[in-house]
Amino acid sequence: MFRITFPDGAERLCNAAITGSDVAASIAPSLLKKSVAMLIDGKVADLSDLIQVDARIEFIGRDDPRALELIRHDAAHVLAEAVQELFPGTQATIGPVIENGFFYDFARNTPFTPDDLPAIEARMRQIIARNEAITREVWSREQAQDYFRDKGEAYKVELVDAIPEDQEIKIYRQGDWLDLCRGPHMTSTGKIGSAFKLTKVAGAYWRGDAANRMLTRIYGVAFATQSELDTHLTMLEEAERRDHRRLGREMDLYHFQEEAPGSVFWHPKGWTLFQTLIGYMRDRQAAAGYVEVNTPDIMDRHLWETSGHWQNYRQNMFTTKTEDDRDFALKPMNCPGHMLIYKQGLKSYRDMPLKIAEFGKVHRYEPSGALHGLLRVRSFTQDDAHIFCTEDQLTDECIKVNDLILSIYEDFGFSNIRIKLSTRPEHRIGSDASWDRSERSLKAALDKLGRPYTINEGEGAFYGPKLEYVLRDAIGRDWQCGTLQVDFNLPERFGAFYIDADGEKVAPVMLHRAMFGSLERFTGILIENYAGKLPLWLAPTQAVVATVTSDADDYGREVAALARQARLRVDTDLRNEKIGYKIREHSLTKIPVVLVIGKQEASTRTVAIRRLGQEDSVTLPVTEALALLAREAALPDATTSRDGKNRSAA
Repeated sequence: MFRITFPDGAERLCNAAITGSDVAASIAPSLLKKSVAMLIDGKVADLSDLIQVDARIEFIGRDDPRALELIRHDAAHVLAEAVQELFPGTQATIGPVIENGFFYDFARNTPFTPDDLPAIEARMRQIIARNEAITREVWSREQAQDYFRDKGEAYKVELVDAIPEDQEIKIYRQGDWLDLCRGPHMTSTGKIGSAFKLTKVAGAYWRGDAANRMLTRIYGVAFATQSELDTHLTMLEEAERRDHRRLGREMDLYHFQEEAPGSVFWHPKGWTLFQTLIGYMRDRQAAAGYVEVNTPDIMDRHLWETSGHWQNYRQNMFTTKTEDDRDFALKPMNCPGHMLIYKQGLKSYRDMPLKIAEFGKVHRYEPSGALHGLLRVRSFTQDDAHIFCTEDQLTDECIKVNDLILSIYEDFGFSNIRIKLSTRPEHRIGSDASWDRSERSLKAALDKLGRPYTINEGEGAFYGPKLEYVLRDAIGRDWQCGTLQVDFNLPERFGAFYIDADGEKVAPVMLHRAMFGSLERFTGILIENYAGKLPLWLAPTQAVVATVTSDADDYGREVAALARQARLRVDTDLRNEKIGYKIREHSLTKIPVVLVIGKQEASTRTVAIRRLGQEDSVTLPVTEALALLAREAALPDATTSRDGKNRSAA
């Protein structure tokens, strides 16, 4: 006999194994009708699963947020069924749930194209309308291997072979079509509903390995309701409009090319924006007590073995062997170089905390298929810093870094920030005791701050746990940018120490800290967040002096010279073109301000200020106009926020 406990605390004793469906039906036929799955001790399961021991169960309806992943999972299976009905001979490989939707990878001699999506989506809707029951079967390994081999499904055979011997081979059937899957699933295809859409196709290597065959991946999105789908599709359209790759071309900021895959060719305007970000961060760091250093781009293998990168990060590193048979690596991180700087000269507890910062160019191998404009590159610049401190200083230094990161994001217009605590990964260096200390210190800092956070189990760096700062942009997308990592391991591995108050040698604690993270990636995020309409202080070209008539050209040159004296980044447009044409052209390149000058302005020594996206202009005396723009274009003050509040020194 065993006991079933329900969410309201009610209990039921059972003498024999019973399915979730039978339990629901015994309570009320309406409950069975509206349920699509159940929770057994908090884990989602099929309604057909047997309950045989004491368990807490809860039934899930389709409108329950916990059913959304099931909707997307079932949609992936229906996608595969639709493809194989329409294109016989196509092999279905894997089809997982992803954020906002699903995908399925297919092996076909002729890759799918976007033109195929309408027909596939229409067939999916037919399958859903058939409301085919979804049932689970358990097969022997030999039965599954024979079935998929006979159907020519070589990838499914490989997947069956990879299932551990102690695990069941589960087959989910919907109508005459079936698939290998761990589950769980809802009770029928009709439960998926109509709030889904296929969005794109892409290439994908089998198992993510470039040595394997290229497959075709079909992506889709799915939601519980049409309104949620419509909102998401509108967001996707807006994201397309804001795509930093297109805006980067229109604004003439940068480009990529195959001679240096994953590396940015910065154009003058883009480099101006990039250097503005560095200048801003340099001011904030100096005010917070950091000193700036620079370390070599390429260093000997021995250094990376000491740090643990060679053993734990080798697949992401660019390496080379020189004529004298020495192995070198382009640095993927700045921390080992900072360790060597720390070790130069004797350190005392009175020197702690020591804050070392670097705008260091790092190099990491990313598969070519993963590269994505500025957001995923192989060569990028980190606003990297390392804080060497005593263990007693650890919590306070974590709090200071947190406050600095959040105030920096506010300067760029990001106020919706979430924090994730990523804990020890499976492959790591250091003892469990040191990891316990590191994780406790980050939790203590968060608890002292009183900020909510979530835990990402197993997602820490191989040398220490970390806080990840996730910011939400203007259209609701999340971006992980800043990080703070606590590290007891590297100082010990490098033999770093300071002399404490008792004259003893003690290993410092090392905090790894980045705020933008990758400057390249943060630049791409900024471009998309602002849809290219950057605040005046960030804009590479802050204003263009455009003349209405050639009679005003001399005055236009004078205004431009005065603007540059006011430290504004200004260009002139003295072409023999209509002023409307000039304004439209500069609007396309997202110039924030056009200073319009005609005969009237030249005679009265005024300028007409035309803002990006506004139809009307404001005419002011030239000195007043330039003073106004200069104040607006100044970098945010390191000690005072834009709303006039004093920043506490971090």
